[in-house]
Amino acid sequence: MTDTLPAQAVQDAVETVASHLHPVGSFDLADHPVPTGREEIWRFTPLKRLRGVHQDAPLDGDLVSVKVQAADGVTVATVGADNPLKGTSGYVPYERVSTRAWHAADKSLTVTVPQDTEVADSTIVTVTGTGTETATAGHAVIVAEPNSKATVVLQFEGSATFVDNVEVVVGDGAQLTVVSVQDWADDAVHHTHHHTQVGRDARFRHVAVSFGGDLVRMNTTVEYAGPGGEVELLGLYFADAGQHLEHRLFVDHNAPKTKSNVDYKGALQGKGAHSVWIGDVLIRKAAEGIETYESNRNLVLTDGCQADSVPNLEIETGEIVGAGHASTTGRFDDEQLFYLESRGVPEREARRLVVHGFFRDLIRRIGVPELEERLMAAVEAELEATVGLVPAGAAQ
Repeated sequence: MTDTLPAQAVQDAVETVASHLHPVGSFDLADHPVPTGREEIWRFTPLKRLRGVHQDAPLDGDLVSVKVQAADGVTVATVGADNPLKGTSGYVPYERVSTRAWHAADKSLTVTVPQDTEVADSTIVTVTGTGTETATAGHAVIVAEPNSKATVVLQFEGSATFVDNVEVVVGDGAQLTVVSVQDWADDAVHHTHHHTQVGRDARFRHVAVSFGGDLVRMNTTVEYAGPGGEVELLGLYFADAGQHLEHRLFVDHNAPKTKSNVDYKGALQGKGAHSVWIGDVLIRKAAEGIETYESNRNLVLTDGCQADSVPNLEIETGEIVGAGHASTTGRFDDEQLFYLESRGVPEREARRLVVHGFFRDLIRRIGVPELEERLMAAVEAELEATVGLVPAGAAQ
C-alpha cells in the first residue's frame, strides 16, 4: 500500500487552474452556501423569484411528466438515482441549486446512441409541468457512443418549478446535436445545468432556446476528453415583460487542437424584460493550437428592457490559433427601417422583417428543419405582442 498518487492524478493536479469566474465544483452541499446575490455567479439573478430552490425548499415534487419519442436505433431508459451512467461526463456542480438537484433527483433518464450508428430522425424528450406548488428535481444523461451521429431535442412546457442536470457524453469521432427548448408557461421557474464532455475528434452542437417561463436560468459547460474536438453553442431567446432569461456558458479548453464557437442572439420587449448572457472561455496551458470565438447580440424592441451581456476570455497560453469575443446591445437599425419604409413597407411590417432577419441565420444553423419552422413561428407569435408597445428610443 502506498500513498503516492498515480502519475495522471499528479499531472491533473498540476494542470488544474481555477477559473477566476467559474468556481471550483463540489458534490458536497456544505461547500455551496446559500447565495446572497453578491456572488459573481448570482449577481444578475433575482433570487426572490427562485421560490426557495437556492435555499432549502423541498425538491421532492412530482409535478412533471416525461414523454419520449425515440428515433429508431436509439435506446431510452428511466432508471433510479443510482444510474451507472450518472457522472460519466465528468460533471461536478459548482453552485447550490444544481448540487441540490443532483442529490434530490430520484430518477434518471438515459438516451444512448449506439456506436457506429447514424440516426436520421430526432429523438424528442418532452417534459410537461403540471403545477408550481412544489419543486421537482430531474436528471438526464445523453450518450453518443464513438462514431455515432444523432440529434436529441429536449422540450419543456407547462407550469412547473423545475431544477435539473443534463449530462452529455460525446464519444470519440461522434457527432451529436442537443437542442433544449424552454417554452414554459408564464408562471414556470426552471434552473438547469447542461454539461458536456467532448471526445477526440468529436463534433458537438448545443442549441438553447428560451421563450417561456417567469424565470429561466441555464448553465452550459463544456470540457474536452481529447484533442480535435469541435463545439458549437448556439442560443436564441426572446424576453417579454417581466421575464428573466439567463444563460451562462463556460467552455474549458483543456485539450490541444480543440475548437469552440459560441453565438447567442436575444430580443427583449416590454417593461421589466431582462436577459442575461455570461460567456467564459478558459484556455489552459495544455490547450495549444486551439481556436475559439464567442458572440452575443441583443435587440431591444421597446423601452423598459435590460440586457446584461458579459463575454470573458481567460488565456494561459499564447500558442493558439485564435481567440476572440464580441457583444452588442442595441435597438432597431434606423437605416434598415428607413430602407424598408422608403419602399412602401409599413413601419410595423418593417420592424417584423428586421427581427426575422436578426434571428433567421442562426435558426437555419440548427439543422433540424421541423424545429426551425416552429421557432420562426414562435418568433412571429412573440412579435404579435409588440402591438401597443412603445418602440425603443421613440418619443413618448
